Amino acid sequence: MSDQAWRKCSSCKKPLEFNAPYWACSVSTCNSKRMGYFFCSVSCWEAHLPSMRHREAWAVEKRAPSRAQYQQGQARESAPEESTSSNSSVSTSSASTSAPKRRRAVPSPGERDSDNDLPKDVLIVVSKLKKYIKAKSGFKTSDGVTKILSDHVRALCDQAIRHAGEAERKTVLDRDFPPVR
Repeated sequence: MSDQAWRKCSSCKKPLEFNAPYWACSVSTCNSKRMGYFFCSVSCWEAHLPSMRHREAWAVEKRAPSRAQYQQGQARESAPEESTSSNSSVSTSSASTSAPKRRRAVPSPGERDSDNDLPKDVLIVVSKLKKYIKAKSGFKTSDGVTKILSDHVRALCDQAIRHAGEAERKTVLDRDFPPVR
């Protein structure tokens, strides 16, 4: 890699210059520290789609950090834990691509300041629920059922959020939910 290059394109291996635009995948796993895909053009981004099998994705234009921002990020990354919390001089969004973000533990629903701030909307598609019950049994469905089911869905979501947080992920996956019995 030349002295002017920040990284290489993940597809064509062309150097990506400091402070120059580049393309990233909108899917979080492609942007993780482990994968870290960077593309010089939209066509290079499109080249990775067949192997990744994304359901829905798009290319996001970003800007590489300047050489100084990159060097500060590298110094911060190699510094001990105590000095990383006190060194926060770089606050641009492009610097966040080179410096690792510190994860904080996801609070459980009981640890939040107040669950009263959370929305209590109906989380169930009422028409589809009624249609399913009618087709399965011929029964009608009371409107009070949606509130109870929404509470159950919220409890399942809280459990899945805790599970994802314990796995140090910021994405709730299907495996975070308990299996249906």
